[in-house]
Amino acid sequence: MTLTRMYQKKVFVLTYSFFRNKEDALDLVQETFLRLYQKINTFEKGGNFEGWLLQIAKNLCIDYYRKNYGKRRELESGKTVEELNIADARAEEAHSASDFKEILTRCVDKLAERQRTIFIMRHYNQMKNEEIAQVLNISLGTVKSLHFKAIQNLRALIGPYLGCEG
Repeated sequence: MTLTRMYQKKVFVLTYSFFRNKEDALDLVQETFLRLYQKINTFEKGGNFEGWLLQIAKNLCIDYYRKNYGKRRELESGKTVEELNIADARAEEAHSASDFKEILTRCVDKLAERQRTIFIMRHYNQMKNEEIAQVLNISLGTVKSLHFKAIQNLRALIGPYLGCEG
């Protein structure tokens, strides 16, 4: 119970940032803690517990995404950022803050999986690059590179809404 109270908010922020759906996020928080209690004996003493727990949550999010949202992504796979054509009838309404937040959310959803994960961890969860590298078990350079690519791709995706070429 104490572990749940200590970490449930961070796990919720991570899961919610993946799906922007409270029910899905809450289901994944519950699943994360069930998995934690099932696998607690595999945690290496002296390791980063929070990073390990967030890794469990991230893996569950990826599995859930593939299972429940994968069909939509399959339609978009193989296309470059420029080919995704996210400008639609809502573009003319995109000047208010709430519309821009919705546009940003849709654009983040269109990023490649690893870019999206790093962007979410960095900007929604306020994690440092070093923490992200540890949680994802990748090099610091890879985190920086994928974050840079995510920012470039977001600029290209958001550009049409702002009247820019990207």
